[in-house]
Amino acid sequence: MDPAALAAQVKAWGLEMGFQKIGIAGVALPQDERRLIEWLHAGRHGEMRYMARHGTRRARPAELVPGTLRVISARMDYWPSAAEPESVLADPRLGYVSRYALGRDYHRVLRQRLARLAGRLAEAVGAAGYRAFTDSAPVLEKALARDAGLGWIGKHTNLLDRHDGSWFFLGEVFTDLPLPVDEPVSAHCGSCTACIEACPTRAIVAPYELDARRCISYLTIELAGSIPEEFREALGNRIYGCDDCQLVCPWNRYAKLAREPSFAPRHGLDAPSLIDLFAWSEPEFLARTEGSAIRRIGHLRWLRNIAIALGNAPPSPDARAALATRREHPSEVVRESVAWSLRRQRRAR
Repeated sequence: MDPAALAAQVKAWGLEMGFQKIGIAGVALPQDERRLIEWLHAGRHGEMRYMARHGTRRARPAELVPGTLRVISARMDYWPSAAEPESVLADPRLGYVSRYALGRDYHRVLRQRLARLAGRLAEAVGAAGYRAFTDSAPVLEKALARDAGLGWIGKHTNLLDRHDGSWFFLGEVFTDLPLPVDEPVSAHCGSCTACIEACPTRAIVAPYELDARRCISYLTIELAGSIPEEFREALGNRIYGCDDCQLVCPWNRYAKLAREPSFAPRHGLDAPSLIDLFAWSEPEFLARTEGSAIRRIGHLRWLRNIAIALGNAPPSPDARAALATRREHPSEVVRESVAWSLRRQRRAR
């Protein structure tokens, strides 16, 4: 099979396996590497030390997997049929969970599909080198997806498609086959600054520039210690991640519901009661987040995040009673978060 025909076949296989779009990119990312180095030197990665540890390998696929000539980039939609995000954010008694984490862990779903795609490729050509990734290795996946024609990187630093918005996951197959590459698409953010203006903590410090240290997704997921007080009120009721920059993006009016049933909400997490979630014991947390991306933050960060959200909730005896149950928690981070929230509850009352 000639390379062009093989590339077309790979895309057809990908669509059959549940991906919504497949593209092929080269491995040279010099401008993205320069921006990555500048971002790291500015310290905008915060406590995500793994970002610095892998250094330039993140922008050099052929160093990560020697022999790599092309990257097959795959996209799968995840926008779920769930409670309206705006209504959940508007009710401070509820907890807001980023829409990508409502269902089954996307790492598992995409990794299995990508492995199948790579297997089909290997069967078709015989001996071939390949590795499949989905947010599981030091890879500049958005830059590669951009070069593969899957969209452009918007001012909020997420990948955008003018026909499908940005509610999708990305995965890659690194291969040593010299497949023809796809053309990147043009950018269409124009003069729009909706995402910048909507960010609750002003984490988008300039168009196309994100300071992770200010980002609610970083603060609620990646940060291990106490959440800085300057950001706590802005967190509102967001207890795992944040979608505000995507919710206001005009291109997301074209977003389509996920076809993959694994991404459907589980355990009522699309509009849960903060007080109910705060009562989860660690075994209950582990049971209810089995197979979910949420489990990676652990029970302590879960309690920390919900405690802050309860501090931002309207003053009520029920909220204060719930917080009081964790006042003597073994974790200093949880105790401090509870104490802050109890003070907020009392002052508001």
